[in-house]
Order: sequence, then C-alpha cells, then structure tokens
Amino acid sequence: MLKRSLTLLALALSVATLQAAPAVEGYTHVKSLGGIDEYTLNSNGLQVLLMPDRSAPVVTFMVTYRVGSRDEVTGTTGATHLLEHLMFKGSKNYNKANGQIIDRLLEKTGAQYNASTWLDRTNYYQTLGSEHLDMVIGMEADRMRNLILDDAERKPEMTVVRNEFERGENSPFQSLIKEMMAAAYQAHPYHHSTIGWRSDIEKVSIEKLQAFYNTYYWPDNSTVTVLGDFTPEQALGLVKKYYGAIPKSPTPIPQVYTEEPEQTGPRRVTIKRAGQLGVAAIGYKSIGGLHDDFATLNVLGNILGDGQNSRLYRALTDKSLTTSVSPYNGYFKDPTLFIIFAALAPGATHEQVEKIIIEEIEKIKKDGVTQQETDAAVAKLLTDVAFSRDGSFSIAGIINEDIAVGDWQNYVQLPEKYKKVTPAMVQAVVAKYFNENQSTTGWFVPIVPGAPKPPAPATAKPAEAAASK
Repeated sequence: MLKRSLTLLALALSVATLQAAPAVEGYTHVKSLGGIDEYTLNSNGLQVLLMPDRSAPVVTFMVTYRVGSRDEVTGTTGATHLLEHLMFKGSKNYNKANGQIIDRLLEKTGAQYNASTWLDRTNYYQTLGSEHLDMVIGMEADRMRNLILDDAERKPEMTVVRNEFERGENSPFQSLIKEMMAAAYQAHPYHHSTIGWRSDIEKVSIEKLQAFYNTYYWPDNSTVTVLGDFTPEQALGLVKKYYGAIPKSPTPIPQVYTEEPEQTGPRRVTIKRAGQLGVAAIGYKSIGGLHDDFATLNVLGNILGDGQNSRLYRALTDKSLTTSVSPYNGYFKDPTLFIIFAALAPGATHEQVEKIIIEEIEKIKKDGVTQQETDAAVAKLLTDVAFSRDGSFSIAGIINEDIAVGDWQNYVQLPEKYKKVTPAMVQAVVAKYFNENQSTTGWFVPIVPGAPKPPAPATAKPAEAAASK
C-alpha cells in the first residue's frame, strides 16, 4: 500500500510539474517543481509559492519571514520570538479597539493556526475553509507592516515568554542543547538560543523591538505559501490585492556574515540540576541543510539510532544502559551540530555511555556500514517523508523549513538525494565530520531532591597532596 501511494504521489507531482503555470499580471513566474509554482510579486519582491489541491475545501496560508534568532545580537536575543507573540496583539485594521481581534476572527472560522520562531526564520500559518482565504491574507498583510507595538502589551507577554524560558530550563534535553550550542559556537549567532537570555527577555525595550520589526518585516524578506483549495489566479489576485501596495524594504535587509572560527579542540559542558535520570550527548560540527552531505548524515543518523536494529540501540538500550538514543542532524541555513543524545538508564554512568557511543562511531570509520543497513535507512527515511506530507498543514510546515535553509526546492530534491546514498558515502561523512577536535560533549547530571549528599573527600595530608601534583 505504501509503495502504491508513493508511486501515485510521484505521478501526481510529475503531471503537476508538466502543467504550465499561468501568467498573471504583476508577477514574474520563476520556476515550477514537484507541483509547486514560484512567483515574484514585481512591486516589492515578495516570493509566492502555490501548491493547489482541490480535493477538499480547505486551504493553508503561511507567511515565512527570513528572520530568526540568527539575526539577533546581545541585548535583543529572543526579540524574534517576543515579536511573534506581539504579532497577535493587534495591527492597524485588526485590533481590540475596532473589535477585529486576530485570535477571535480566526477561531470563528474554525481555523487551525499558530506561529513559530526558530534559528533562521519565523512563520505564521492558518489552515481553514477556503472561503476565508481573502480574510486571512488581508490580516497577514496588515500585520506585516502595520503592527501596533505597545509597551502595555509587551510587559504581560514578556512574562509568558519568561515562563517558556523557565520550562526549557527544567528540561534536561532543552537545557543541555542550549549550553552545548553556546559552547560550540562562540562567534556565530547560533551561540544563543531562540528563546533568548533571561535578562534580554525581561529588559528589551519596546523601541528596540520596533526597530527590529522595521528592519526585517518586509515583503522582500518573506515568502507567502498557499496550499490547498484555490486556483492560482485567485490566490495571486488576493496576494496582490493586499500585499501589492506594501513597498520593499527602504534599505537592504541585513545579512549575517559572521563565520564560526575553526574549532581546535574538544569542548565539554556539564549541567547539574534537579532531575531523575542523566543525559549524555556528543555533538559534532556539521553542515548547513543545503550541503551535499546533508542527506548522507540523515542516513547515518538512522543507522545509528532509529529503531531496535540500529547500532546504538543494540549497543546501549538493548543492554539496559539507556532508555533511548536519539541522533539529531540539525537542518539550518549555516553549519550546525549533529548531536547524539542518550538518556541514561538507572545505574548507568555518563562515562560508560559516552565511551560506547564513541566506540560505535570509530567502528564505522574503520569498517563502514553494510548495504543492508543503508538500504533500510533510506527506505525508512522515504517512508517518513511520505507520511509527513499528509495534508496541506503538514506540507506547509516542511516547506517552511526548506525556505529557512535557503531553497524551497529541497522539499522535492531531498528525497531524491536519499536514494543516491551509498555505504561508502556514509563511512566518508563519519571520517569527515566526527572528529574529537570538532566535538562538544554535554552531560546532564541530575540532582535528586532529598537524596543524601556524597561524603566529603578526606583532607589530604601535606605529603599526599604534594605527591598528587
């Protein structure tokens, strides 16, 4: 059944690709691939992606701004995320004063809606009945340039964001990855997390938020994606109606040019906080999402830690040393980390688990992986791709990340790259990237409330102390 579904999907995409994209006044058609048509709105450079599907009277509308925590500096860390919250508080034509409150309008339509912020992007999205497409495009266009930023709204929303920050601090995995990234990246802005540093969250002024908004929230720094029940002419007409009068940014959008210096030795971080079980993680400097090796690293991650046949499951979880092992290959615009997380089972030690992970990596460097392992990993990844693209809402989320890394075409191209991965390619990326001098290791060491403290070490006698030096 799955094979048949994949074949039908491929056929549908091929047919859609062959159909000529309509020419619409005011737009330049850029390209078509995999059932997606790309246009540029000539008046302001807005990128528009269309993926029609008339099978159900539902449409997903999404705006992706190419701004995230990567674009923040000390003093404004967390600004993109705080602005995400404030974008729901009101704009010129959608506000409390005139009764056009964004949340309530969307809820009346039965919309599934939200927003999210990440390292390279922020997005706002709604899935709702296609008869409401006009309203939702008008709303998003209004808050692109007509946002009302009021300090009276910032203060209570700051406390909401601060609560999110505190929840993250209470998560072993979230707190560990934050400190590992801060240690691994010293110059590049991936150094700080999307949520921001607590003092910046609390103290950033409304004036700085306004300046940040005025710098990045423009048509020529964003992409509008429409998926579902519409005709291209209808969607493009509505986008031009509401976005066409918005000018492009009056100044060039600032671009991140900082590159992380070469790391010349292993780094380590340790977090000791309240908790029950420990976590050991090893991160290796990797590559950006559009790099040729990205697909191969995903295949490697599957071989290492996906399912009971994976190498780390057999070496650790099957032996009651971990409760789970999760390789994570970051999908971002700039080079990031490939991290292997291991949640320790009771009685296991960090040293023990870390040693076994490194041993398994060295085995692949020396002996490689088998064709059977590679084929199984590729098949699993292609299956995951098929199931993850169920409905316009899910597809929009995937395309959003492709836009963020720099090219929406990766939505179509990445599955094809998986099919070309060989065992030799897997062995080569391990040798290339998984090196000690490019690593950052993190331990979460739980402090169990109420547990007796270990006895203090005996005071060394002068002669013993001298001998130990």
